[in-house]
Amino acid sequence: MFDATEEHLRAIEAVVLVAHDPVPPDLLAQLLERPVTDIERWCAELAEGYRAEGRGFELVRVAGGYRYQTHADLTPYVERFLLHDQRARLSGAALETLAIVAYKQPISRAQIASIRGVDPDGVLRTLQGRGYVDAAERDDGPGQALLYATTATFLDKLGLDSLADLPPIADFIPGADVVEALEVGLRGGPDARAG
Repeated sequence: MFDATEEHLRAIEAVVLVAHDPVPPDLLAQLLERPVTDIERWCAELAEGYRAEGRGFELVRVAGGYRYQTHADLTPYVERFLLHDQRARLSGAALETLAIVAYKQPISRAQIASIRGVDPDGVLRTLQGRGYVDAAERDDGPGQALLYATTATFLDKLGLDSLADLPPIADFIPGADVVEALEVGLRGGPDARAG
């Protein structure tokens, strides 16, 4: 009924569809008893086929594996559908802490506190509870503090394959002219410069 390649493509679709987490290509290779290079090629063919057909979903590589997700241009419809079951959003403090961990990992609680200027314990518990960060290792220094890092769940939720896919932090830092304008504004206007 199906040739061997079609059967393998169908198997990839079935496994990725039922998986809770992104499925690593090496696991698919083991299940299908085929080389990883075949898996990568077939996943690319599937993804291109869905794009060409204009499907409402796509096969993407995130967090080191493959998963199905809805197409980005259908977000308004999906959001409306999910609104009744929406989980609480992360607070500004949680997002700030998560960004610090993402860009500075591995990082200790004390280092996070020094950057944010407040105790991050409650926020770290929230982020750990959601599975976005976890204690990854211990510092070699005195006290051997726990060092926090992001998890595969973090990559999965952001749709990233690896931390290298995070946008450069320089994109978020304002230029010197913006900082100067803010300082002038905070001091009370342009005539504050003379004083």
